[in-house]
Amino acid sequence: MKKSILAVVLLSIVSTVFSQRPSAGGVTKVTGKVIDADTNTPLEYATITLQNEKSPEKITGGITDLNGNFSVDASFGIYTIKVEYISFSPVILKNQRIRGPLDLGTISLKIDAQQLEEVEVIAEKTTVEIRLDKKIYNVGKDLTVRGGTVTDVLDNVPSVSVDVEGNVALRGNDDVRILINGKPSGLVGLNSTEALRQLPAESIEKVEVITSPSARYDAEGTAGIINIILRRSKLQGLNGAITTNIGYPESYGISGNLNYRVGDFNFFTTSGYNYRTTQGNSLNDTRFFDRGDGESFLKEQREFDRIRQGFNGSFGAEWYINDQTSITGSIVIRDSDNENNSTNSLLQTASNGTQINSTRFTPEEEADKTVQYSFLFDKKFEKAGHELSFEFQYETSDEIEDALITLDDIPSESVTTDEAQDRILLQLDYVLPLNEKQQLEFGYRGNFIDLLTDYNVDFFNVNSGFDPTTDNELLDNQLNYREYVNALYSQYGEKIKKFSYLLGLRMEDSRITIQQFASNDFDRKTYTSWFPTVNLSYEFTEKQSITLGYNRRIRRPRSRFINPFPARNSATNLFQGNPDIDPVFTDAVDFGYLNRFGKVTLNSSIFYQRSTGVFQFITEDTGETIFLNGQETPVLRRTPVNLSSSDRYGFEFNLTYNPNRKWRLNTNFNVFQVITDGEFNGIDFSAENLSWFIRLNNKYTLPGKVDWQTNIFYRGPSETAQSKSKGIFTTSMAFSKDVFKEKGSIAFNVSDLFNSRKRRSESFTPISFTESEFQWRERTFNLAFTYRFNQKKKRSRNGRPGGGDDFEFEGS
Repeated sequence: MKKSILAVVLLSIVSTVFSQRPSAGGVTKVTGKVIDADTNTPLEYATITLQNEKSPEKITGGITDLNGNFSVDASFGIYTIKVEYISFSPVILKNQRIRGPLDLGTISLKIDAQQLEEVEVIAEKTTVEIRLDKKIYNVGKDLTVRGGTVTDVLDNVPSVSVDVEGNVALRGNDDVRILINGKPSGLVGLNSTEALRQLPAESIEKVEVITSPSARYDAEGTAGIINIILRRSKLQGLNGAITTNIGYPESYGISGNLNYRVGDFNFFTTSGYNYRTTQGNSLNDTRFFDRGDGESFLKEQREFDRIRQGFNGSFGAEWYINDQTSITGSIVIRDSDNENNSTNSLLQTASNGTQINSTRFTPEEEADKTVQYSFLFDKKFEKAGHELSFEFQYETSDEIEDALITLDDIPSESVTTDEAQDRILLQLDYVLPLNEKQQLEFGYRGNFIDLLTDYNVDFFNVNSGFDPTTDNELLDNQLNYREYVNALYSQYGEKIKKFSYLLGLRMEDSRITIQQFASNDFDRKTYTSWFPTVNLSYEFTEKQSITLGYNRRIRRPRSRFINPFPARNSATNLFQGNPDIDPVFTDAVDFGYLNRFGKVTLNSSIFYQRSTGVFQFITEDTGETIFLNGQETPVLRRTPVNLSSSDRYGFEFNLTYNPNRKWRLNTNFNVFQVITDGEFNGIDFSAENLSWFIRLNNKYTLPGKVDWQTNIFYRGPSETAQSKSKGIFTTSMAFSKDVFKEKGSIAFNVSDLFNSRKRRSESFTPISFTESEFQWRERTFNLAFTYRFNQKKKRSRNGRPGGGDDFEFEGS
């Protein structure tokens, strides 16, 4: 018989910090013991819930210890007390008057055979909650990410894909806004792609995929929002989990989430240290067309050896001033030191057939540090759902990259990039329920970013070495990017029998300045934009519903896109930002359908997006040439530019099938068509691209209660105006076994089992044709051990497959 704990988060929110009277009569303790009625053995982790009968929103509670004993703090009053343990029938005690210490004695729970069967069938499933403006995927027991990172988790979330470079996309669109606990976070830092590779997977409780965001959310992100919710408990006492892992290529780490609740204070942390080595490779085979002196060729092979090591920590304390008001203070620290050794082997073939070999070695060191301070005030009023919250965040980030480039073992140049960013976030949200079916909400958000980038290049002189005083005015520069966004929003929601709607409007005033000190260029962009949102839902039955959403979104260029300093990892293929790039505006419509029939859950949608001012990466001839071993070679540049418009439409479905309690099968399919219309510098970049991806997740319990999971992913071919990419296939596999009476778990997984996760593409310009292959990370092996104390594995308590419909009027 399987036994597990429903880890219940029980809030103690009653009274007010503003001139309201405190609870009369004081606080006392409710004690007792819970046992199995058949065996008379103590039940550890049984849940005790106390609900005030006069004010049902006032709830407190706790769990039993190893001996089945419990002790719960409660204010004086009349309560309904509920004692629960998964797979057992609950005991409910009504009209319990508490005027002093109350001992409930020994409470015996009996096994509920029907509930036990239901629990075993759905226990290990990832549940899905459908709300008016989001879909919530509870991560569940995903074996393939044990000891992994947040990037690994996202790569298994339906509708989400992660490419070979670690870039996250939603329905094939990489303009995704990534939030931590509903807010921008220092855990993401300056480089979200790199930061997500270093956050431990075990820190995640659930992932919210928001394809039709309500007005409460930032309008940033034309694809939508991915909101990562970190684990955090408010149960009394000390509880949490620790995970350690080792892997090949060499990697190891430790991470944990801990909570300690005593009285009116809750202390929490989610922290981890990891060390990872990663090998990767790329190939660029370029043919330069005849420009009067015959065709020439350049073959460039690159090998990457990376070391990622760093600490990520979030520490905080929550003070429950009274039963309705709390203050939370926290600090986030992300400190990492990375190395990236890149070896470029070049083979040049001149028009006369002469071949020259050369080697370019670039050792790069990178130091990243982010510190974020956060203050949150939260007040709940007497009426359920009536809330006021205010949050302040201050964040400072520093990222320094140093690269020493050598050509054929001779020092060539030294490149330093120093980025320093300060960010301030102010947010105020007020929710007012007009009645049980209507709700009004409004608020303010101010997001202020100041980013200073210092770029310095020093060339090696055979006589004097590196001379930092040498004037490289065409390369050295400083750029100051400021982005100040003030936003106001309001939204109104109502539920009329089976029909629900949520209407919102958001105004964002953006003020952006870009200053380049070396060239004295100064650019200011100011614009005020309106972003309406509409979310509709209709429930045919408890198991079948439809949703319709409309929203307007914006894509502001990231710092990498506007940074004019050319990345010099290759002497002949440069990436360079465009400081004059404008934002993209997108109107999106999403129609969704959910149906649960038997052992199958179907969740599908049709979507359409119209974007204007689209920016796309193009490859162009810089008009410059360099001499490699005495041979003149053209220099190509890849840069983002604003094109005219694009239309994106597609279809997706998620299908979950549970044949029996040992087997779970889930598949996610996305197909989308992108039509781009526009030209740049007289060159037509119009293109049509039909692409798709499919993900299959199969999990089966083998004899001996060993869980076996296999993930298969395939991304179909794609095409742009200047490139064609072939399909990508990858497979991951994992095995897991619970130990120590389910307090511990051992998991072994292999990522990219067949070492096939490679991007193969062709690109072309008026002067060249290039065939490329890129592999960010080669196959990896990982062994992880997790130990849980005062908690067990989370399991679903919902009796319906796939989770329940929860059409709440909720934002972040």
